[in-house]
Amino acid sequence: MSEVKPYADLALYIDGVFIGAEARDGNEVINPADGSVLGRLPHARTEDMDKAIASASRAFETWRWISPLERGKILRRVAELIRERAQDIARDLTLDQGKPLAEAYAEVFNAAEHAEWHAEECRRIYGRVIPPRDRNVRQTVIRQPVGVCAAFTPWNFPFNQALRKISAALGSGCTVILKPAHDAPSAVVALVRLFDEAGLPPGCLNLVWGPSNRISRYLIETPAVRKISFTGSVPIGKQLGALAGEHMKRVTMELGGHAPVLVFADADIDRTAAYLSVLKARNAGQVCMAPSRFFVHADVAREFTEKFIAANEKLVVGDGLDPKTTMGPLTNRRRVEAMEDLVSDAVAVGSILASGGVSHDGPGHFFPPTVLTDVPLSAKIMNEEPFGPVVPITTFQTTDEALTLANALPFGLASYVFTRSLEINHRATYGIEAGMVSVNHFGIALPETPLGGVKDSGVGSEGGTETFDAYTTVKFISELTA
Repeated sequence: MSEVKPYADLALYIDGVFIGAEARDGNEVINPADGSVLGRLPHARTEDMDKAIASASRAFETWRWISPLERGKILRRVAELIRERAQDIARDLTLDQGKPLAEAYAEVFNAAEHAEWHAEECRRIYGRVIPPRDRNVRQTVIRQPVGVCAAFTPWNFPFNQALRKISAALGSGCTVILKPAHDAPSAVVALVRLFDEAGLPPGCLNLVWGPSNRISRYLIETPAVRKISFTGSVPIGKQLGALAGEHMKRVTMELGGHAPVLVFADADIDRTAAYLSVLKARNAGQVCMAPSRFFVHADVAREFTEKFIAANEKLVVGDGLDPKTTMGPLTNRRRVEAMEDLVSDAVAVGSILASGGVSHDGPGHFFPPTVLTDVPLSAKIMNEEPFGPVVPITTFQTTDEALTLANALPFGLASYVFTRSLEINHRATYGIEAGMVSVNHFGIALPETPLGGVKDSGVGSEGGTETFDAYTTVKFISELTA
């Protein structure tokens, strides 16, 4: 019988040195599947923050001049190490975050592509030559790294989101101070260990943990930090964005959404219902790009609802380490209480609870896939991002009505359209107010594609050729040559 591998050793990482939990105050890390204590996460002291800022500032003065080819070598080596260690990292990610092991493995293994993409793309941070008005003048535009970056990452995809930001910053020539969410820390600590092993110079990447309000304010108000990247909720994003604005610091914000799903009468209902069931169940619905407001044409609403519920009934809710599990627990008790509140509110204002809706009595933060029908637009769930496995379904009659419903909220991150009509496809994809639109599938969040929202859902994009825009400054140079 093989020995069970212990949960990860958690640590800070400052100026190339790991600082364990035995040396600092911290918080317990809990397994959301059974409530057991997995480990202890150390919190950064003020002197730790100062050291991280100083080391990142010092390292920037060297790293900014390192050849993109050399930066790329380190990123590619990290990608290799990710694939080698993916299974162990995924196991610990399932333990502290809850998602099924297959999902955790996919997050980790596939994230290696982000490191590889940035390794290649950082060689293409091009400038340009502007034809002068005077033959004796040379006009050029160059892009230079902005400086020390503070990156704040969420708990729902801790490995993927951290690697996206680290790769963009390091690839551009910036250095990073990373502050992830404390709920699911193991994968981020593992990722930082891979960068250390790959030979990243001390100070280029620093990892700090602790109370979010204290650390975010400290970093943003520090003059040495010049760029803020945040992925998380709209209210927190607005607070951090306002604070960054006070200090004239550039930001990239990927904030919450409430993704509309438009299912038209000509859609392949069998395939659409089955596909959306699996997509919604991913990470128990705790995905900012998850389909969350279902608008279904009245002519097919009953058929779609029945088939969607039937598909949900095939899902297996349980501990993410159980091979049979296809949907794990919510990450904490607060998420369960939020689902209960959304369901009770929807029923109180006239919705029909078509399936699910009753939380698990035993240990762990489980909530079943739930479907609500005939949901009034006034219900909370139609206006607040659920971030869980609850689906509200309402109907529409015309394409114009569908677009009005889709655009009714101040969110604009992801959106989904299901139709076989080229005309409807064109009208919907151009008419939806969102940073990303997927038609008949989920086709976003790849390394080579931009990821970002509009309206309250964010500012800027990460990924794709846009990935380095916020990490570099534009400098115009005009030279008299004679």
